[in-house]
Amino acid sequence: MQRKTKITLAVALDENNTPEEMQWSAPDGGVAEQPMEAFFLTTWDKEKQESARIDLWTKEMPVDQMQLFVHQTLVGIRESYLRATEDAQMAEAMQQFCDFFASERNLQQVKKGN
Repeated sequence: MQRKTKITLAVALDENNTPEEMQWSAPDGGVAEQPMEAFFLTTWDKEKQESARIDLWTKEMPVDQMQLFVHQTLVGIRESYLRATEDAQMAEAMQQFCDFFASERNLQQVKKGN
């Protein structure tokens, strides 16, 4: 029998439908109502051969944290791409862009907790 699990996202909106607070839960992973300031969710539709995205962040998300979040997301996409395709040449090109992004935004100076 196939086992199913749930991951939930909860978003509290203001009167203009702008996210004010967001949380995610994954009970099987031990995560319950974990606060978050931003998320990018991308899905793949096999029939249409296209992706669909939901990108949300709270109005309190600072630009410097968004830059770091986007950089870490790009690095993660590069890692996923390499794992899925074993295309080292393209993964290296993606890494070069990630390094350029970090350099241009001075992300090397950012430390966890700042």
